Amino acid sequence: MGRKTALQIIELAREQSDKRLSDRSYPKHIAHAQATALHRAIQKTRILAPRTDCIVPIGEKQLLEGLRKELAANFYTVTTRPVAAYRGNPFQVEVAIAYGCPSEAGVEVDKSGHMRKKETPETSAAEHLIAQKDEPVRVLRFANRVPLLYQQSSCAITKAVIQTNWRGYGLHQPKGALPIAQMAILVHVASVWVPYTSESKEAIEPYPEILKEIKLGLQQCARKLAHYLRQEQQLRWEYDRRTYIEKYLSHIGIALQDILTLSNDERDSTVKKLVNVLHKSRTAQGRER
Repeated sequence: MGRKTALQIIELAREQSDKRLSDRSYPKHIAHAQATALHRAIQKTRILAPRTDCIVPIGEKQLLEGLRKELAANFYTVTTRPVAAYRGNPFQVEVAIAYGCPSEAGVEVDKSGHMRKKETPETSAAEHLIAQKDEPVRVLRFANRVPLLYQQSSCAITKAVIQTNWRGYGLHQPKGALPIAQMAILVHVASVWVPYTSESKEAIEPYPEILKEIKLGLQQCARKLAHYLRQEQQLRWEYDRRTYIEKYLSHIGIALQDILTLSNDERDSTVKKLVNVLHKSRTAQGRER
C-alpha cells in the first residue's frame, strides 16, 4: 500500500488506541492494544486491490475445447470467477463440469417438434474419465495449469466440492462425501503464489477466501447443470407419454373409419393429422420459451 493509505490506517488506529502510535513507531515495540487497533483499522480501510495482470488463467474457450476433446459427455459448462485476493496475493478460480455419457440413450427434439431417441455418436474422447452412475464424481485439480495428482482429500478443491450442497441441484450426495453422478469436475486455481500444503505441491491449503471462490464457481456451474437435468427429465417424461399415445393412434384410426365410414386413404390421412397435432404442441412450447 502507499504512504497515504498507511497514514489513514495509523490515524484510524490512533482514534481507537492511545495517541502514542504514529508512523515512526517501531513494530516490535508497540503494545498489544496498539497492534489490535492497527489490525482493526486495516479491516475498515479501503485498500487498493493487488494487480491482476500477473495471473494467467486457462480461459473458458480453451477449457471447453479441452473437455470436449478429452471427456465424452452430454453436457458441458465452464465459468470463470472474478479475481480475488488472499493475504494480499491475487488469485482466480476457473470451474468446469462435464456430465453424462453419450453411449446412453437419450431424447432429442427436431425442428418440426418430433421427439426421438438420440443416436449414439462416435467419439475419441476418454469415457472412463467420467464417473459411472454409482460412483463418486471425478475431481480434476489444477494449479497454475499443472495437474495435482495426489493428496486429494486434503486439498481445498476437494473440500469445496464436498461442502457444496449438490442435492439442491438434483444430484445424490452422501453426507460428508463427493456427489454420486456421471460427472467430472475440473477446478483450476491461478495465482502468483499458490498456498500448497507442503513442498511436494500436490494439494492447496484450504484458506477461507479460496474455499469461498471455488464454491461460488461450483454453484454457478451447478445451476446450469440443474437446468439441463430438469429439461432432460421433462423430455423423457413427455417422450414416454407421447409414445404411449402414439401406440393407440392406429386403433383410433380404425375406430374412426368404422364410425365415419372412411376409406383406407382417409383413415391414414386422419392418423397422420393426429400425429402432427400431437407434435405441434412441442413446437409451440419451444417458441414460447
